[in-house]
Amino acid sequence: MKRWIIPDIHGCAKTLQALFDYYINPGVDDELYFLGDYIDRGPDSIGVINIIMRLQEEHFKVFLIKGNHEDTCVKACLEEKEVSKFLGIRGRNKIKADWKKFGGKETMRSFGVTDLRHMPAKYIEWMENQPTHIKLDNFVLVHAGLNFNEDDPFDDEHAMLWTREFSPQAEKIGNKTIIHGHVPVSLETIFQLRDRYEQLKYIDLDNGIYMVGREGFGSLVALELNSMELYSQYNLDMT
Repeated sequence: MKRWIIPDIHGCAKTLQALFDYYINPGVDDELYFLGDYIDRGPDSIGVINIIMRLQEEHFKVFLIKGNHEDTCVKACLEEKEVSKFLGIRGRNKIKADWKKFGGKETMRSFGVTDLRHMPAKYIEWMENQPTHIKLDNFVLVHAGLNFNEDDPFDDEHAMLWTREFSPQAEKIGNKTIIHGHVPVSLETIFQLRDRYEQLKYIDLDNGIYMVGREGFGSLVALELNSMELYSQYNLDMT
């Protein structure tokens, strides 16, 4: 049995599929953990979700974490349904406006909608119902990180979705190592973090899949947790 950890995919369905075809090839006993940010920036957010949904439908062991991009998309959709109309003019949805600046436009295009109220409910529910973290034997999986200023770092859900820096205090989380995405780092850095994780108590797996053309970035990474082997697939969607 293998345990695969896959970070931020950002709408790059061809790249995700290639990662599965060439590196992962999961068996029915393998566990697949996704660290969030399935959507936005890349061209095929609906394709990414469909790949993962198909794995779920085929009864693979899929475990999902919500990213800040899913959280924002869901909130934008809910707000769009709530904004009041005055004289036939729909009110401003600030959440939607901010979301569209950071990849929401591409997501709406991939779903074939121009009105957020027409986003298919099953996809919104899929994103909305994901947890903010997963605890394993020696690891904590989370999208962004934890707020160690809290007595219980798991009390701060906003930090788990959004924080960009933290200093691990492993004694607060059962001496576990944090595995996260959210903040792009180079492939070289990812390998260095993997090699020192027992001392550092964290590994950042986000290689900035959408950052094509920047040296050391632009790949989708997978970590096999039992062997601690890393695999990377360069972006096939945005090149």
